[in-house]
Amino acid sequence: MAYVNQILRSKGSNTWTVTPETAVFDALALMAEKEIGAVLVMETDQLYGIFSERDYARKVALKGRSSRETSVGEIMTHEVFYVRPNNDMEECMVLMSEKHIRHLPVLSDDGKLVGIISIGDVVKAIIADHELLINHLEGYITGQV
Repeated sequence: MAYVNQILRSKGSNTWTVTPETAVFDALALMAEKEIGAVLVMETDQLYGIFSERDYARKVALKGRSSRETSVGEIMTHEVFYVRPNNDMEECMVLMSEKHIRHLPVLSDDGKLVGIISIGDVVKAIIADHELLINHLEGYITGQV
């Protein structure tokens, strides 16, 4: 079973952040530039919220608000679910499924941001684990172990 810390070692721990005062337009531009679906909202090195494409679609575009005049802090998701580096992918998948979220910040035991994982990262890791298990079982069945 893969763990969050293994995923971060593999993909890197780059995180892109904005402040609550950042204009939605600027946050979207950053997300487009980095080809990501969400940014973390930080204030004085503390996780304050998360802003995703879903927040934009539901709270700006559909409500006729201006992305240049609306700040991220006005529309971000305040309740942020997170995981620790020692969580496994199954735990992440359960949390993401139950809470209907696509991104999970990774916080150290002392609450410091160490990375972020997406649903794509979790699915890839689970598929890789299953492929490894299948290969081991095939080897066992055919006597190649």
